[in-house]
Amino acid sequence: SAVEFVARQKKVPLEEVEGTARVSIGPQPGGGFLLATELDVRLPGLERATAEQLVNDAHQVCPYSNATRGNMDVRLRVVD
Repeated sequence: SAVEFVARQKKVPLEEVEGTARVSIGPQPGGGFLLATELDVRLPGLERATAEQLVNDAHQVCPYSNATRGNMDVRLRVVD
């Protein structure tokens, strides 16, 4: 939804948005565990630079990103 929101604001037409999230858990230095997420986003029909900018901008407004920012490692990747 955040990608679609940002695309509407920037007037970038989207054919489709497909996202896949992988959440992992790993040890935390000093004990305990941390979560990490990898987000693969596919935006067919867009140039890679435009797609990457939309995904990065969406990460700034996404409520889930805002809730977890600084608490977990998040890796964003635009895929074909």
